[in-house]
Amino acid sequence: MLSRIKELNTLRNQIFVGFLLVMLVIIGVAGLFIYKNMSVQLKNNSERHIQQTAVQASGRLDALIAQIDSLMGQVANHPTVQQLLLEELNGHPVTFNQRQSLLQVVSSYQAYMPSVGSLEVYTSDDRLLFPIKEGSLRSRIDTRYIQEAGRQKGRLVWIGIDPSDEQSLLAIRQVSLMDRWFSKGGYVMAKIQRSYFQLNDPSGDRNGERILLAGQDGRQLGSGEGLADVTRLLGSASQTVTFEGQEYVQVKQYSGRTGWTLLVLTPVSYVTEGLSVLRTVLLLSGAIGTMLFLVMSFLLSTMITRPIINLIRAMRRSRLGTLTPNPETASTMELRELNNTYNAMVKNINDLIRVVYEKEVLQSRTELKALQAQINPHFLFNTLEAFNWSLEEKGEEELAALMVSLSKLFRYIIGSPGRDEWVTVGEEMGQVRRYLQIMEMRLGERLEWRIDLDAETAAVPVPKLMIQPVVENAILHGVESVIGKGTIAVTAKPAPRPGWTRITVEDSGPGMDESTLAALRQTLEDGAPAASSKGTGVGLVNVQRRLRLYYSGRSDLVLGLQVDSLPQKGTTVTFDIPNEHGGEIDGTHYTNHSGR
Repeated sequence: MLSRIKELNTLRNQIFVGFLLVMLVIIGVAGLFIYKNMSVQLKNNSERHIQQTAVQASGRLDALIAQIDSLMGQVANHPTVQQLLLEELNGHPVTFNQRQSLLQVVSSYQAYMPSVGSLEVYTSDDRLLFPIKEGSLRSRIDTRYIQEAGRQKGRLVWIGIDPSDEQSLLAIRQVSLMDRWFSKGGYVMAKIQRSYFQLNDPSGDRNGERILLAGQDGRQLGSGEGLADVTRLLGSASQTVTFEGQEYVQVKQYSGRTGWTLLVLTPVSYVTEGLSVLRTVLLLSGAIGTMLFLVMSFLLSTMITRPIINLIRAMRRSRLGTLTPNPETASTMELRELNNTYNAMVKNINDLIRVVYEKEVLQSRTELKALQAQINPHFLFNTLEAFNWSLEEKGEEELAALMVSLSKLFRYIIGSPGRDEWVTVGEEMGQVRRYLQIMEMRLGERLEWRIDLDAETAAVPVPKLMIQPVVENAILHGVESVIGKGTIAVTAKPAPRPGWTRITVEDSGPGMDESTLAALRQTLEDGAPAASSKGTGVGLVNVQRRLRLYYSGRSDLVLGLQVDSLPQKGTTVTFDIPNEHGGEIDGTHYTNHSGR
């Protein structure tokens, strides 16, 4: 199980899971924030709508009450009513005909407002004056309403449901006699149909909204609602209530004129309808966004990791022994730069491997030649010393000096492989001097030579046998190729570039034309020895290859020999070496081992 988890713990899966978690967090936080704010806004809008409905219903109720109040006020102030009640108060009972006259007055007002079922007129001692029948006010309603009407002194008092007719409501007001200093003359009571207080808005009914009118006793007063008890609703302080098996959001509006309470009930389903739609939209949007982000995360993680996987495969192939570049290219700048850097590294490593291989081959061949030349070297040196002593005894001092130079030349060339690989320019010039002395014995007056060496450049380190092969090539192809006297000039002096030394070998030979010079330069560039009728043809090529090998670590060095020649003007071979240290091969630093 643990190994399986480790296999799945890849950069691609980490990017994929990381992006997915970030997206889920963002969608979750954003969704909760939007849902919370939108739910609050929708709730506030619903509350404002319900409150507005309550205000409108309360306004309609006040308008209806005002109409009833105005109607009863007109009846109470009618001259006939005022006259009859005044006579009753003065102790003059009204006749039947006078009571009959009230029918015309009441009928005219009932025709104006059909919802008023009847109007009743009572005297100050609570006797029924109209309609024409026996009865008293105290037997009709509770005494407390009569007392309240007296305290209100002409203002309308609402009684509630008619005890004798549950489909009607009663309202009473005291009649003040204008001709008797507004003293109490009696009462006017109206019987109003409950359908008159129809407060539900037809547009609100479509949403299931209900408007209830509750009296002080908790009974429902509006029409079409039966006689349901709403006492529990009036006593509830919760905003959400249950009525007739359904949940509602309730808003209460109290009427000070009547003492009634207006209840506006809005279904919870209507209030939360917008929240359900919002929740569905958010969930659907979150699901679609998550799916799109999954696809984009997969594509992005693949785009990032595929070039890395290709690079890892190329590295694994290199681990098997073959350093091969990665041909795959990436679309992003960073991964493309990583791939190019790896390819450049492989190229440099392959070049270094080739350089080390060539160096080892060259060193092996050099050591082989040195071993071949070292076959019994003491015998060779002792033989040369014997010739020297013999020539000195015979007075051949010139030949004896030649033997000494030849012996030193051999010792310099053979040396100890590896330990004397680097010498100073002064030591190399000493070897050149001995070689030229020997060549002078051979060529006689045909050879003139000179060596110019600054003291400043004498201590500069240089690989052994770097100058002598160039001088040998100058004698072979320069001095020996002309009839008459030839000149060899060897110069070591500071180069124009600070910190460098320039080695120059000039001859006054026949020179070369442009085609021959171009062929020689191409040979030096390719590193292959050129065919020649004289010698092996490897002198200059060997120096060229050794310069590149020994100084391959110097990126600022223009490697190789610079050859300039003109026909009948001679040839000049030049190369520069740094003063500060020796060369670098595979990161190994070589310095002078001559003891300087």
